[in-house]
Amino acid sequence: MEIDFALVNEVEGFDEDYQQIYLEIIKETVNQLEIDEDLELSCILVDDQKIHEINKEYRNIDRSTDVISFALEDNEQYYVSGMPRSLGDIFISIDHAKMQAEEYGHSLKREMCFLFTHGLLHLLGFDHMEVEDEKEMIAMQKTILEALAIGR
Repeated sequence: MEIDFALVNEVEGFDEDYQQIYLEIIKETVNQLEIDEDLELSCILVDDQKIHEINKEYRNIDRSTDVISFALEDNEQYYVSGMPRSLGDIFISIDHAKMQAEEYGHSLKREMCFLFTHGLLHLLGFDHMEVEDEKEMIAMQKTILEALAIGR
């Protein structure tokens, strides 16, 4: 199984590199969910202004947020036999991640990993619209992060 992952940092002055840890999160998630297809996805790091624009344009929500996932598998025609499974894109607001890390009293690295894991699970079909689905998603996030010793 191969993973084609691109991390794009659009935030000037933010120099932390999450490429390797995000790849580890993808591999652990794939392991936990027993996925064996080739995968491709991307993560774009943005500021609050950019994620606000995205949220307003695509979700009709006029405010910034911490993470937005655009899952290609929401569409029935997502998979072409013999090609990698294209999951989609995750947008993470660095500004929101910094605020939340401080608010929750843990490191920025932990918050960035949590947000990425949350976004990745959305790309893989998890959601938190119903209580039971939310419990399942939270448990999977916890399992993945604990397996990689990314604690609070």
